Amino acid sequence: PCAEGPVAMPSGRSSPDAPSSPRAAALAVLLACQSQDTMLDDQMERSATDFRLDSRDRGLAMELAYGVLRRLEFIDWRLAPVLQKPLLRLPSVVQMLLRLGAYQLLCMDRIPASAAVNESVQLAKSYTPKLGRDWSGLVNAVLRNLTRGPEPALPDVETDPELALSIRYALPLWLCRRWVQQLGVAQAESLCQSTSDIPSLTLRVNRLCVTRDVFLDRLSRLGFTARPTAISPVGVICEKSGPVTALPGFQDGEFYVEDEAAQLIPPLLDPQPGEQILDACAAPGGKATHLAELMKNHGHIFALDRQRARLDRLQDNCRRLGVNIVAPTMGDARRSQEMSGIISKGGGRADRPTVTPDGSVDRVLLDAPCSGLGVLRRHPEAKWNKHQAMFARHHQLQKEILEAVAAVLRPGGVLVYSTCSTEQEETEDVIQQFCRAHPGWMRESVVPWLPSAALPFVTAQGALSTMGNRLGMDGFYAARLRKMS
Repeated sequence: PCAEGPVAMPSGRSSPDAPSSPRAAALAVLLACQSQDTMLDDQMERSATDFRLDSRDRGLAMELAYGVLRRLEFIDWRLAPVLQKPLLRLPSVVQMLLRLGAYQLLCMDRIPASAAVNESVQLAKSYTPKLGRDWSGLVNAVLRNLTRGPEPALPDVETDPELALSIRYALPLWLCRRWVQQLGVAQAESLCQSTSDIPSLTLRVNRLCVTRDVFLDRLSRLGFTARPTAISPVGVICEKSGPVTALPGFQDGEFYVEDEAAQLIPPLLDPQPGEQILDACAAPGGKATHLAELMKNHGHIFALDRQRARLDRLQDNCRRLGVNIVAPTMGDARRSQEMSGIISKGGGRADRPTVTPDGSVDRVLLDAPCSGLGVLRRHPEAKWNKHQAMFARHHQLQKEILEAVAAVLRPGGVLVYSTCSTEQEETEDVIQQFCRAHPGWMRESVVPWLPSAALPFVTAQGALSTMGNRLGMDGFYAARLRKMS
């Protein structure tokens, strides 16, 4: 199934004498993800630049950093018997050094054991001035002991299913316990496995610029290996493509990086050209730009978010994709009056006249903030920042936002509520509670707006749920509501 004490974080190189290597870069990424609220992708970009990695070393650094975070629970379980004190009592740098070396020894056949150990020892020595002690002897002894003796048997699923799933699929024990209790062992294991899979690079073709067939043909002629997605009619899966920005058509806005399940959400809203749409919680713009494409770039989309930096990124994506009907707008989706004011003023764009004087819109897409458990395979660093209490907090926030955005939808209008969550509190419970409190709303099945291949993912309540699918999609949920009065 290969499948702490704080320390000052290095910025870029860990010290003037630190080796400039993919392992040093990976270690910097791992430490940043441990001590800072940072996205793994963003930190990897910074580290690759700081350490001046070429494309080959960058690939290895990414494999190491992502691999350690994906297999952290398993790695820690293997390290425990060869340590004289608990791993978490060691300095953070030493913890991550041991994990980095162990991942190479346990999960990477192509790296010789001697190289994995020696490089880890050298990295440990480079941190001696910062730590005030040379930990290289401990690192050397622990990693060498890890390679000696027989491999221990994994925990038995029949005897202790929660621990077994936690170790096999490298997920927090509390989460495995939750899924086993709620779903049973077999379904919980399927969900654990889908969460632990390494995702492919999936693109959504921008049909404002190009068709999927033309885009795939160009990739093939240029030597890229790609295929159409099995469910989404606009998706493409690329294999071993290198940097996304180097793919043909990136600069011309011919595609957007987006999981196949996420591509199924905007069509559920059925947006029409010329309509006024609110995309609440819109950044970084994947669904907003998809809506614009479905509207043939004609109409108006109010793309709301609370953070200016995220809206700047949304605007950059709109510009690259040739989308000009999206108005990136700062605002709080929990405040209906604030949103009505924004809408009545055309989203604050000087080139837009007042489009909805009453502050209402034709349709609303609410891709609500959530636990993100449906996309853990893309963000393995997030697994260790989740906790049981977050579900109640997210549930309350989702209800508040849904109440607020519902108020700005015109009678007869449609609202789609979606999350990248697998959990009942953040999905079906939110919708059922809202409908009980608002008899003037009606649920509609999502079936008419899904491709036939997606119909197995329609729930008994008529919602979309890709939880635990074995087709390589993220876990998404979406429900469609109509405001009758």
